Amino acid sequence: MTVQRSICISGTDRGIGLALVKDYLLEGYTVFAGGITTENEAFIQLSSQFPDHLHTSFLDVGSDASVQAFAAFIASKTDKLELLINNAAILGDMKQTVTDVIDFDEIQRVYNITALGAIRLTNYLIEPVMQGGQLIVNISSEAGSIRQSHRESWFGYSMAKAALNMGSTMIHTTIRKQGGRVLLIHPGWVKSAMNGSWSDAGTYTPEEAAANIRHIIKLNKDHIHEQPLYLAADTGEELPW
Repeated sequence: MTVQRSICISGTDRGIGLALVKDYLLEGYTVFAGGITTENEAFIQLSSQFPDHLHTSFLDVGSDASVQAFAAFIASKTDKLELLINNAAILGDMKQTVTDVIDFDEIQRVYNITALGAIRLTNYLIEPVMQGGQLIVNISSEAGSIRQSHRESWFGYSMAKAALNMGSTMIHTTIRKQGGRVLLIHPGWVKSAMNGSWSDAGTYTPEEAAANIRHIIKLNKDHIHEQPLYLAADTGEELPW
């Protein structure tokens, strides 16, 4: 019960996640795509175009039960994954500083999805990943780099990405003993709707960012280092933690 060249991508409703799904389908991969939008016109079209290679299912990475059900869905189709891409994230408030009234409940929600979501999904899928390509890619951000920190706000997102970097290091330390590895990729400044509405501000379109990410994965997928590689998708340069 093994699907050849199968990968899993989270956060596929739109943006980078959706662009990655399209690109990997065109490369001939079988893609397990998880998102929270139940009526997605793009996936209706892709399912028609790639009926045997696209498997979509509801996935809320902030919920243990949802992730468990998604993992069971994948297990019913295959026992190996060549690649897991943890892309799902939310942005949260970008304005409040420590001198303002902070919504801590929102910060916890951002943290649960943006940081713990990737760890949660990896935990439930670690067996098929290690039986397959043994590669995990976590979409991080320069916002999570402590050494490069310049923001006074973005508490939820920046702290969540920093936590994701640490969690990725712990996972990498465990699985590299068996040949596994984790890549952390900063996609650059991407035009997106992460703040609730589409913003054309940004250096890259989601399609351009996805192409950069795939290129970096291809270049580094076989590298095993002491620490996970933390790379900029557009330049390939290693970023400071």
